[in-house]
Amino acid sequence: MFPTHSFSPLVIRGRQLLPVVQGGMGVGISAHRLAGSVAREGALGTIASIDLRHHHADLADECREDHSHETLARANLIALGREIAAARQLAGGNGMIAVNVMKAVSAHADYVRTACEEGADAIVMGAGLPLDLPDMTAGVDIALVPILSDARGVALVLKKWAKKGRLPDAIVLEHPAHAGGHLGVTDIADMDNERFAFDRIFADLDEVYASLGITRRDVPLIVAGGINSHEAVRKWLEAGANGVQVGTPFAVTEEGDAHPNFKRVLADATPEDIVEFVSVTGLPARAVKTPWLDRYLRNESRIRAKIGSIKLACPTGLDCLSMCGLRDGIEKFGHFCIDTRLAAALRGDVSNGLFFRGRESLPFGNAIRSVRDLLELLLTGVSRPAVAKRAAFALR
Repeated sequence: MFPTHSFSPLVIRGRQLLPVVQGGMGVGISAHRLAGSVAREGALGTIASIDLRHHHADLADECREDHSHETLARANLIALGREIAAARQLAGGNGMIAVNVMKAVSAHADYVRTACEEGADAIVMGAGLPLDLPDMTAGVDIALVPILSDARGVALVLKKWAKKGRLPDAIVLEHPAHAGGHLGVTDIADMDNERFAFDRIFADLDEVYASLGITRRDVPLIVAGGINSHEAVRKWLEAGANGVQVGTPFAVTEEGDAHPNFKRVLADATPEDIVEFVSVTGLPARAVKTPWLDRYLRNESRIRAKIGSIKLACPTGLDCLSMCGLRDGIEKFGHFCIDTRLAAALRGDVSNGLFFRGRESLPFGNAIRSVRDLLELLLTGVSRPAVAKRAAFALR
């Protein structure tokens, strides 16, 4: 059994869960091993849907032999199905397995369909307003959880979805000033705007919920960004959140799906190493300034002047994004192949990878600990001595 804690469960679609959600992290950073291990403890574990073929040698070999878009796209859908099945088996019927789908990804509808067909418990969607997610999942018994950053976005989704006869099963509120990866704001300078403050959003949404005749039991709120300690968990759960979402601390756990070098880069990063920049998606992003990112940022102005408005062929043939600064020649966007850089990070290529990371320090400093240790520390404040290769325990 998971250790006793003092917090109310997070209830999603009638399922009682630990009130700590594992955030989705691509490419391949949160796949079946991490998501399944989190779910096994009774929480919600999340598989990031995009480009999971890198975890499957046969699919990777097939894609090296045939670089066509069709082959790459099919391989990634097969990989997603495999990862969902493996995560469900590892979870052993505990918790929930979610699939994170980025709205900004061109194949997002295909990932949603595959998640539904392969038996995922939930779909979490961010990187854009998921106004059509109820339509894509009509008739499927699956939890729907949009990721948003302010009360205005939440109100819009609630009202649009209500007209379709479907409410979100929960909403993740991600604060752009603290989260890792792509951030829910259009301008880096806007990240600290007061409208993203969790307590302000709670207050602003009271009226919205009342106008729709719903309560937080109907649509729980999960806060994300900067949650790195038991004190932070307690602060926000007592302030009115129904759950918290955690990303980077899960990425560096023993069960995390990335190469050990990836975990070492995130765990050893100092505050001075963490930078914000504009991604190829056009969204601000936060990552560790490793050698490649340092070179890119030093030369960003020159790169934009040289190729910023030139349309180029997708280097991988995947055409992963619906809008890409490099491929589509959008000068104000970033200009690099994000799939190539994230895949390098997954492999542990410190010199060439893009290593997304949240801003805050990690719960165990630079130590690599288990999923169970992390959940126990966040929920109880207890940090047990590290035990080598200790397996997680299932709920009974």
